[in-house]
Amino acid sequence: MTSNFEKLIPREAGVLLSIKTINDLGIIKKDMMRKIILNKGITVVKLGSKNFIDRGTLIEYLESNVISATN
Repeated sequence: MTSNFEKLIPREAGVLLSIKTINDLGIIKKDMMRKIILNKGITVVKLGSKNFIDRGTLIEYLESNVISATN
């Protein structure tokens, strides 16, 4: 069974999601998101001093890092 991240991440959150928004939605915690960004695991859009993640990029990242559990 795969997760449908399109449905899990509401479009109302916007096209560009801040680290705080991603944390508030319960997707990835702030500290982990910062580590992913520093390790160049995900592409960011920098506006001023803030980092934003494109909704589509976040969904691609999550889908590529899902590991199915086997019994």
